[in-house]
Amino acid sequence: MQMKRLNGTGLRAAGYDERERTLVVQTTAGTFEYANVSPEVYRRLMSSPSPASYYRESIEEEFTGRRIADPAPAAGPRPEDLFD
Repeated sequence: MQMKRLNGTGLRAAGYDERERTLVVQTTAGTFEYANVSPEVYRRLMSSPSPASYYRESIEEEFTGRRIADPAPAAGPRPEDLFD
């Protein structure tokens, strides 16, 4: 599934599998998968002037998400990697 970058507070990227009707959204809180999502919902998310608002109101509230990944760690060394 190809992920496309999203410019919205708390959002990173989204991808959609039309055959499976599955939406995957990467957020700062983790990556979530939503089943039985219409292509129109994905199109509206990607074209919304406020993707974060659309996501909260039309996806998070309407579909049950399943966490498929935890948030990506911040860039840079971890504190435990700085010491031997």
